Amino acid sequence: MKLLIDTHVLLWWLDDPAILSKAARDAITDSANDVLVSAAVVWEIVIKTGLGKLAIPPDFEKAVQQCGFRYLPVHAAHALAIRNLPTHHRDPFDRMLVAQAIVEGATLVTRDANIFQYAVTCVRA
Repeated sequence: MKLLIDTHVLLWWLDDPAILSKAARDAITDSANDVLVSAAVVWEIVIKTGLGKLAIPPDFEKAVQQCGFRYLPVHAAHALAIRNLPTHHRDPFDRMLVAQAIVEGATLVTRDANIFQYAVTCVRA
């Protein structure tokens, strides 16, 4: 199964995985699953770090790679899929994650209640 992890899920995984639900931890650690980190997640983290809303370790990219996660680029097909989404959520990063999950056939790992309103498969984080 392909898993696409939300920004907060990635940060919690790197800082304290026990914050996540058992279902999310089990899915992420299952070696049969392909865990994806969207370029949109990295973009959001970099923006929020620059604004002083987040602090990430200087070896952030290495830490992500050591987890065995794979980066998912943002493609035009992902951006175009956003036009078909209802406006349950106005956050552009979350809307991109929903679109990517739909286009890629991935399960989105999140705790964001707004995302659960979309027609996308999720694991509650």
